[in-house]
Amino acid sequence: MNESRTSAPMGQVIAAFAAVYLLWGSTYLAIRFAIETLPPLLMAGVRFLLAGAVLYAFMRLRGQPAPERRHWRSAALIGGLLLVCGNGGVTLAERTVPSGVAALLVAMVPLWMVLLEWLRPGGTRPTGRVMVGLAVGFAGMVILVGPSELAGAGAVDFGGAALVLCGSLAWSIGSIYARGATLPANAFVATGMEMLCGGALLLVAGAARGELAGLNPAAFTGRSLAAFAYLVVFGSLVGFTAYIWLLGVSSPARVSTYAYVNPVVAVFLGWLIAGEALTPRVLIAAAVIVAAVAVITTGPRPQSEPGALADAPGSKAASRRRRQAA
Repeated sequence: MNESRTSAPMGQVIAAFAAVYLLWGSTYLAIRFAIETLPPLLMAGVRFLLAGAVLYAFMRLRGQPAPERRHWRSAALIGGLLLVCGNGGVTLAERTVPSGVAALLVAMVPLWMVLLEWLRPGGTRPTGRVMVGLAVGFAGMVILVGPSELAGAGAVDFGGAALVLCGSLAWSIGSIYARGATLPANAFVATGMEMLCGGALLLVAGAARGELAGLNPAAFTGRSLAAFAYLVVFGSLVGFTAYIWLLGVSSPARVSTYAYVNPVVAVFLGWLIAGEALTPRVLIAAAVIVAAVAVITTGPRPQSEPGALADAPGSKAASRRRRQAA
């Protein structure tokens, strides 16, 4: 069923796409700079607590009703999967994995989504086109993280790569759960709640990891603090707002293009600004993974498949199900 979408000036649509493409693509480099001197999980926790508090408070002041307890339970589970396991895993991994490589591994999320949708009870079998995309995507992952004997010199730290892949899998599980979760109908309220819950859980995880004991604010550099501020304002607030707004005025297929644009932006910025190596191995893997994601996210989807592929928290389809569940 086609959903009606509100019209918007083309200039605003272009600006929103640019924000999602460039801002989200640049967050990987910003994370790398932030964790140079800031404790990884505590940094991520404060980042999402601040962004979530601003977004949630703004929507409540605009008259949105207070969420129910069951809404907070769902938001805590989604925030734990997406932000603690997903973003937290990426943040920890970037201590040993270049930011561009981390972005390429995160680009595997659409592949995990397809597999999880297929394996769940009553799930949808991928089309032939998507099966090809899956095979190509996993080939790209092998090229990127496989042993040097298999894929050539420049192997990626396996522990860090595994952390990113596990985080991406958790993000995919959380995204699928969010499709039917009982959450407020307003996508911005739900997103703010998820950031608040995820940020609080990240602080607990950071404390459990011992980051509070080694906290030394005197050692924080200006570059790390600037990167942290960038993540809060542009990565979380502006980026998420632009993304959710686009879901209301553009088609899911167009919005999902961020999944294969962000890695390209991240790899380029990592090379240009941070001097990350662009080895033939990384370039080949990047081309293969991005092509696979493009094949999966742009192909036709079965009409019977609700919220095909990536029903991100805050999408119109997810919001409709939330209203039905409420």
